[in-house]
Amino acid sequence: MRVIDHLTPGSPTTFSFEILPPLKGNDIDRVYSIIDKLREFDPKYINITSHRSEQIYVERPDGSIVRSKVRKRPGTVAIASAIQNKYDILTVPHIICKGFTREETEYALIDLNFLGVHDLLLLQGDAKGPDKSSDPAVVNLHATDLQRQVNDFNVGIYADGSKFEANATPFSYGMACYPEKHESAPNMESDLYWARKKVEQGAQYLVTQMFFDNAKYFAFVERCRQAGITVPIIPGIKPIVTMRQLTVLPQVFRADIPEPLAAELRRASSDADAAAIGVDWAIAQCRELIAAGVPSLHFYTLRATDSVRRIASQIY
Repeated sequence: MRVIDHLTPGSPTTFSFEILPPLKGNDIDRVYSIIDKLREFDPKYINITSHRSEQIYVERPDGSIVRSKVRKRPGTVAIASAIQNKYDILTVPHIICKGFTREETEYALIDLNFLGVHDLLLLQGDAKGPDKSSDPAVVNLHATDLQRQVNDFNVGIYADGSKFEANATPFSYGMACYPEKHESAPNMESDLYWARKKVEQGAQYLVTQMFFDNAKYFAFVERCRQAGITVPIIPGIKPIVTMRQLTVLPQVFRADIPEPLAAELRRASSDADAAAIGVDWAIAQCRELIAAGVPSLHFYTLRATDSVRRIASQIY
């Protein structure tokens, strides 16, 4: 089955979550421990994030400083395959534009096909660090460019335009959307334009950036439907786990925190208090979303696995 097969209208709301590959040099056991904590809730798929190289500055023995690139979390392709084979759970690796050339993306697609992983989430990726090129022949500048490369690969066209016998199983994919507008979009109408373009080019479903106000999700879905976007729109849920996230999450992810939640967090005296508040808020969010018939709840588990487990135990 594919992700889209678990999102049929009228079916129960499914459970899925996103995990990070381990830091370079670490083994996969920490990833397995997260899955072991959450598998009892019958996840229909697990997303595996991808990360670009970062610029770091290294001091040499002679005291000079050199700039270097390092990928702190490699292994998205391999870990997706390992999880799918170990747990027999559908895995969805993230494929991103930023930090990767079209050729590198092509080799990732070749490897994923060999490994039997055919569901993807296509993303632009964060802008941290310099790009390898600004030439659209070398890199995909936008998620829709990446999408066209995957579409070409599905019909047997390499990045250089040469042809090959198309694989028996094409890739299917979802893409991102933003209930509170992408940070680079000039307005919501522009954001909806690009969401519609993603669907027109083959995105089978959309997954939202995290949000904490369900009214914004419902309003966004309604605007999408009015704009002719009919694919499933999966809400992304991130439970707050520290007091600091009250200010950090709006800065980093451009997600507003409703005043009732913010007021509760301001009264927290410890991160444990904040995590308990975050769990209660997310449970209420999820119950309302399930009552509205959303196809799936997708959880962002970074530093929040235990909270996600507490939430899932109350709603699944």
